[in-house]
This record gives sequence, structure tokens and C-alpha cells, in this order.
Amino acid sequence: MAGRIEDYALIGDMQTAALVCRDGTVDWLCLPRFDSHAIFAGLLGNEEHGFWRLGPAYASDQEPPTAARRSYRGDSLILESEWDTQRGTVRVTDFMPPRDGAPQLIRIVEGVSGRVPMRSALRMRFSYGRVVPWVHKHEGRTVAVAGPDSVWFDTHAETYGKSLTTYADFTVAPGDRIAFTISWQPSHKEPPPLPEPEQSLEATEDFWREWVDHCTYHGPYREAVVRSLITLKALTYAPTGGIVAAPTTSLPEDIGGVRNWDYRYTWLRDAAITLSSLLRTGYREEARAWREWLLRAVAGDPENLQIMYGIAGERELGEAELDWLPGYENSTPVRVGNGAAHQLQLDVYGEVTEALHLAHMTGLARNDYASLLQLKLIRYLEDHWQDPDEGIWEVRGPRRHFVHSKVMAWVAVDRTIKLIESGDADGPLERWKELRDDIHRDVCEKGYDKERNTFTQSYGSKELDASLLLIPQMGFLPPDDKRVIGTIEAIQRELSTPDGFILRYPTSGGDEGVDGLPGDEGAFLACSFWMADDLAMIGRVDEARKLFEKLLSLRNDLGLLAEEWDPRLQRQVGNFPQAFSHVPLIDTALRLTASGAYGG
Repeated sequence: MAGRIEDYALIGDMQTAALVCRDGTVDWLCLPRFDSHAIFAGLLGNEEHGFWRLGPAYASDQEPPTAARRSYRGDSLILESEWDTQRGTVRVTDFMPPRDGAPQLIRIVEGVSGRVPMRSALRMRFSYGRVVPWVHKHEGRTVAVAGPDSVWFDTHAETYGKSLTTYADFTVAPGDRIAFTISWQPSHKEPPPLPEPEQSLEATEDFWREWVDHCTYHGPYREAVVRSLITLKALTYAPTGGIVAAPTTSLPEDIGGVRNWDYRYTWLRDAAITLSSLLRTGYREEARAWREWLLRAVAGDPENLQIMYGIAGERELGEAELDWLPGYENSTPVRVGNGAAHQLQLDVYGEVTEALHLAHMTGLARNDYASLLQLKLIRYLEDHWQDPDEGIWEVRGPRRHFVHSKVMAWVAVDRTIKLIESGDADGPLERWKELRDDIHRDVCEKGYDKERNTFTQSYGSKELDASLLLIPQMGFLPPDDKRVIGTIEAIQRELSTPDGFILRYPTSGGDEGVDGLPGDEGAFLACSFWMADDLAMIGRVDEARKLFEKLLSLRNDLGLLAEEWDPRLQRQVGNFPQAFSHVPLIDTALRLTASGAYGG
């Protein structure tokens, strides 16, 4: 059985990522890309679906021992786990070196004290646990082959096969270092080069040290901000600049329920807000790469902007269910692909335009096609901003006139007006100023409940929605506007969990609600950070700081956050780690620092 979501550590090479549990088991790894088939899918099933456990040996009738300590080595993505046993202490260092060639996962076992018996158990199952590969020796190396894929296993430890699993039993004493490496290669190609684990470790540490040195944030909670930035970097697909929402699929928002989605794609919304956080903390190269990815992804068809694309800009992300996987803690279905890719979500136009505007304002080198794209997006909105859509939360129920969608349409027009006024683009300025006023008036008349003094989820509804917290942050209304304050207070009353975190919107319990799905979900962490932002903006800085620190306490021991927090089970839920949680963590830290919430 897989561990709790927060029991996992992330390692990766900016092209794919692995999740390593506290007991030394790699339960999730897709090769060679984030969105490739998994060779270890135990996270969504059991040991029969693939895993790699490396740790102290244990009796067959016992549970594998968990590490007594684990941490990342400094500001890096190099994981170090230590076990204290009756016979001594051992350390395992796990990492994936940034690469140009074959992807590698390297694990180095180091004796610290005593003499510790160890075991490596490697069970590769291709195609999300469905295919047992042909495992054999080739020139002294172990290779697993199935169809187009091959995975090469290299170690100086003696190995043997048993029960369709490759084992190594060995003992380490102080100073001993034994490396294990798996490398992926297309099966029709020559074997990948022999790994050089120690040199790769040094190079990986140098890479992260140099990358973190570019961070311009030196305020309070720098450790949390830097760890979030490293996580966002790890979720960036280096060859194209695309940013995945998370490296996993189908980790449930509701344990045992059906709210299980594939997040291994690039959502324009998530990527745009990630871009803004990177820009404001000194990472201009990542911002430039994402802008180039965007221009390639939408090239030729900007009027039909998708809400998400593949990491190389692919448009077709057909959704399917993997019925041979029982799901994380029996949460089914397990899905790959995402059927929401072709939804209409008008807010995306605003997020993309805001990201392009911020890139322009922070001095990113001008790109004429980016300006042309922005103008084309506004021409589309001129004709479609009054259409109902599926909204920011990708509801699978009927389309509605979501207030947040209209607000972000306003943002798109407003930022484009500013671009024209700066002299960097040409467009019908007066006509678009009228459009901006029309959208603003429409929202304030149809999306505001005067009796309750709050904006609502959609026109004519009584429901609230945490996305309304973005109204002051986007500049649609000033923070001291009574309607803004009323909305913040209404969300606190109606969408707060008992421990003070924020739900996205009311869910239905056993019946289908606004999102077209049964069941409930946890508190959405991004929304909780948005609440902290809003509280700071309206002068309730102490309250904002307390909520922020409470949110930081939900991170696992390595500083990682999933999508949601289940207040009933007191555990993280949803795909992990989640960019849409780490980005607002950074943003809130920046806002609170600027507000003087920490005394300077």
C-alpha cells in the first residue's frame, strides 16, 4: 500500500520526476517525460504495479522500516534519508541529474556507522503497471525491455532475480558507498552510457546551488520560498519551457472518491501565475522560455485558445481510464489525459495577458508576436466575453456566467489598454476602453448581491466562490471598497473549514453540484493563501500572517504541498506536489514582507 501523500519526496531532472516514500520506495516514475507511461505505478495500486525499494533489510512478515531522518541537501533536489538500525546507521542519497541524454535515477547507499544489511528490490512494470518487461543481461548490465522502452539497471552490487523482481542484498560499513542507477533509452537504440554516479551527484549539487543563487528574495521565510521555487523549477519541462501543474495523475481530492485527474500537463492559468512568481524572484530566463512555449503552443489558432496543452504544446490530451489500477487508497477511476482541455474558460485570457503584461513591465526583451497575440486575444474577447463558460474550476456541469471569468476578461482588456498606452502596440484604444467599462459595469450589476454585500459565484446565484478573492488582487476594485470587504468576510463565514482554511466553493456531498460531480473535497490551499493576501490588503495584517504561518505548517517535512488539505482526515490530498499551491505561497510571502508584517 502506498504511503500518505505527504510521506513522499520529490526528485526530478526538469523533464520528469519521481516520488520517494519515507521507507525508501520509489512508487511513481514516468519515463522519459512527465506525461509518459509510468514504470513505477505502485502509488496508484500496489507492489504488483511497479516499485523500487532501497533500504535496510527486514523480515518478510514485517513492514519496511521508515527513515529516521530525511532532508534535501541544502537548497537542492537531492534527497538524503537516514535509517538508524540495531546494527548501525545508513544513508541513501536519491537524485536525478539534469540531463541532455538518457534520464537517470541514481541512488547511492552510504554506511554511516556499524554494519547494516541492506536490500534493493526493483520491480519494473511498464505501461502504468500493466506490462511485465523482458529482463535479461546484456554485456554485464541488466536491461528491461517492453515495446519501445528499455530501462538499464547498473550497480556493482551482486544482483539476482526472484518473483519477477531484481534484488541485491549487501552490507555497508562506515565509508562504503554503493551506487544503483536506472537509465531509460528507446529500446531500438544502443545502450545508454555507463552512469558515473559520483560525478553526477557533484554536477547536480552545483546546478541547484547556481540556480538558487539567482533568487532575489531575501525576506522572512526565505526557506519556504526557495523550496517552493525549486519545486516550480522541477515542474518545468526544460526542453520546451512548459510547466506541468503536478507530476502525478489521479491522486484524489476526496479519498475513495471520483475526483481524480491527470495534472501532468501545462495549464495556461497555472503556468501564467508560476511565471509571475518566477519573474518577481529573479528568474527571467524561465519566464522567457515559458513565453516562447506559449507562442509556439497557440501559434496559428490563438482564437481557439485551449486551457491546457501538452508539455511540448500538444493539443490532443484525450482522457482515458486505467481500469487495471485500483487507485490510490481505492480512489477510482485512475485517469490519464484530461477531457477538460477543450473547455471554454474565459479567465485564461486574463491570466495569459496578465503574465505577458508582467513580463513586459519587468523588462523582458520585447517580442512582437507576443504583443500581436495579446491583441488577437482581446479581439476574441470582444465577441465572446458575454458567453457562459466552465470557469476556473473546470466544472463538468452546465456552463454559467462565472463572475471570476468576467473579472479576468476585464483584466485582459485592461492590461492590453496599458500596452497600447505605453506605445508598444497599436489597437482601437477608445473602443477597448468602452469594452473595459462595459465588462466592469456588467459584473457589478449582475454578479453582486446587494442584500448580502458580496459578489457571487455566477450571475444570479447565491453561492460563493473563493476565486472572488482575486478581485482586489487583479485591480478590478480597490481593497477598501465595501463590496470587496463584504466578499472577503462572506467567504470567511461560508467557505471556511473549522480550522480556518478556505474551500473553493460549496460541494454537494452525495449529489452532483455545480461542478457536476458527487462527493466533497478538501480545503483548496491556493484559495487559503489568497485569503491571507486579501486580509493583508485590507489592513488585517496580523490575521493574514497567522493564516499564512498556519498554511506553512501543513507542508510536509520537506516543504512540499499537494493541492488540498482534508480537514476531516487532517492530511494532504490531491496531486502532489502542486504548482498551484506553491505559487501563492511565494506570492503571499512577498506581499506580507512588503506590508511589514514581519517588522521589516
